[in-house]
Formats: sequence, structure tokens, C-alpha cells
Amino acid sequence: MRALVQRVSQASVSVEGETVGAIGAGLLVLIGFSAEDTDEDTSFIVGKAVNLRIFADDEGRFNRSALDVGAELLLVSQFTLYADTRRGRRPSFSSAAPPEQAEAAFDRAVELFRQSGLRAETGVFQAHMMVHSTNDGPVTIMLDSADRSRPRRGP
Repeated sequence: MRALVQRVSQASVSVEGETVGAIGAGLLVLIGFSAEDTDEDTSFIVGKAVNLRIFADDEGRFNRSALDVGAELLLVSQFTLYADTRRGRRPSFSSAAPPEQAEAAFDRAVELFRQSGLRAETGVFQAHMMVHSTNDGPVTIMLDSADRSRPRRGP
């Protein structure tokens, strides 16, 4: 599972000109799933995202998490996070989970994000969405559940 986390001052998503989700200050989280993802991957990413210390404390340092500041969340399914661009000019998405599997995984992720106690809005799965945001900082961080099994330092 991959998530692109952006700290935002506001964000919204619309489908066919109608706003379906909107937040104030918080996190815009674009979420993609691979065919191999498990519930453990989802739990890892959700826990990492809501606990990332990317909000400023009184001294301006990144010492507060979304949970600490009561951030709002806008969660958007984004299969293109699994684009493979190693060959040619057209990305391959063969590593992305098929739609039925991805939709169930996305619903589970939304449920876990909401269980954190933070207000979470979403886009519409498989819809053509227009996402509007004001990236605060800018702060943008890529999370990949595969990283949990990789060593922090190379040999």
C-alpha cells in the first residue's frame, strides 16, 4: 500500500462539478493498493499517516501529529501511485490491485482512519475526480508499506 500524504491548509474533491468531500487544515492522503496488500499493510499506513509529526509546535518544529492537532483528512483512492515507468513512455499499472480488491481495501482504510477519531472525508472510488488543495509548507511525504520490512540503513 502506498500513500502520498500532503499537509494542507484546505482541500476538496469534486465529481462532475459537485463537491463530494472538503476539509480545512489537515492532510490530503492519496492512497493506492497493490494486489499483494494485506490488512497489516493498511494498518501500518494508517498508523504512520495519523502519527507523522509534520505539524509545527510552538517553536516551529515538526513535533505534532495529525492526532495531536485534530487535523481533518481527505482520503482519495489513487491507483496511479503504482505506476511503473521503467520501460517506455506509457506507465504500466499491472502492480495495482484490481478495482474490486482496491475498493474493499480503500473502504477498510477509510474505516481505520475514522477510528483514529479524526474527521475523514473521501472522494468517490473509480470516479474521475478533480482534487483541489493548498499544500501547506509544502509538506509532501510518500509512505510505502513495503518500507516496514526494509532496513533503515544500507550495508
